[in-house]
Amino acid sequence: MKDIGVFFGGRSAEHDVSIITGLQLIENMDREKYRPVPVFISSDGIWYTGDKLLNTAFYRNFDEKQVEKVFFSPVAGNKSLEKAGFFGIKEVARIDAAVIAMHGMHGEDGTLQGLFELADMPYTSANVAGSAVCMDKIIMKAACIGFGIPVLPGVDFLRDEFESDREGVISAVKEKCGFPVIVKPANLGSSIGVSRADDEAEFERAVALAGSYDRKILVERFITNLKEINCAVLGEGVDVMTGVCEEPVSSGKILDFKDKYLSGGGKSEGMKSLSRKIPAEIPEETDLKIKELSKKIFRKLGLKGVVRIDYMIDTDSNELYLNEINSIPGSFAFYLYDPIGLPYKKLIDRLIDGAFAAMNEKKKNNFAYDSRILDKVTKGAKAGKLNK
Repeated sequence: MKDIGVFFGGRSAEHDVSIITGLQLIENMDREKYRPVPVFISSDGIWYTGDKLLNTAFYRNFDEKQVEKVFFSPVAGNKSLEKAGFFGIKEVARIDAAVIAMHGMHGEDGTLQGLFELADMPYTSANVAGSAVCMDKIIMKAACIGFGIPVLPGVDFLRDEFESDREGVISAVKEKCGFPVIVKPANLGSSIGVSRADDEAEFERAVALAGSYDRKILVERFITNLKEINCAVLGEGVDVMTGVCEEPVSSGKILDFKDKYLSGGGKSEGMKSLSRKIPAEIPEETDLKIKELSKKIFRKLGLKGVVRIDYMIDTDSNELYLNEINSIPGSFAFYLYDPIGLPYKKLIDRLIDGAFAAMNEKKKNNFAYDSRILDKVTKGAKAGKLNK
């Protein structure tokens, strides 16, 4: 029996979505193999654990007196969730691996992954570099251009740049993209802060919205006749598999947060509640192209766990473009593996096995090198002071 810490919540605009993803996963874990340890990170960054966290209703009237406030030390080899008490530090729970069910900043962006790397804690999701690149849409696009992945032309800028040179930014957008455009914060998901602008007035409002979530803003040409296709990739190293391609259905001009998470008739089931066509209504050759492209992206960026890669097809030109990469997708995209005979319970097995496999690979690396630098610089030093 393995004790698995499931981390969710966090200091992110996607805080509530993360709770759904985390509790969904816990509900579907094989209890004969795993003992789940819920770790909820509040909006102000405080960590909690306790059985009360397993009940969705508890979050409506959160009472920290009914749960334990904990922290996790980055000391190499640490397995303990601990709390500080009157008589010192006390262990509250131990975990063998961490499932990261976080979305957005302070969890999906490589920060939590870095903590677990320091502690040599096996964890699901991409590593530090892969997580950070996928989170920042501007850097992700630059990396993918280098790998020969098709992306839409775009303009990026800082909100300070826009405030100091509005005319210059608008001129660059007109020249490279024209109107209409899509304006989005660089570091966020779930379509939060994303809007369409058909003219300069709408563009200014869209920039204000995106800039309220992130200092970095990305603008891309709007595809009038758009078909969106999502493809999930699961695995670690060279052992990867794609799920069924899906075609999300939007109720408006763009696929927004409401479409993704609030379309389930009053009960949110995460991304599972989104209106979609499974499989996507695309030609077989397009389906195969997207799956092969997704595997290439997964390997080139060194990703791990479940990743959902979102594409756009301009149906007027039949051109395919990468939209974004979700290194920890909502609901872990389990609904894209069910149709090919991999139920959520087995997908969780693959996630956790991948975490341990990645840690075993890490242990093969040599982190020590006898440079003898200290011997040289301290030779002849007086009273413990280095020679200058």
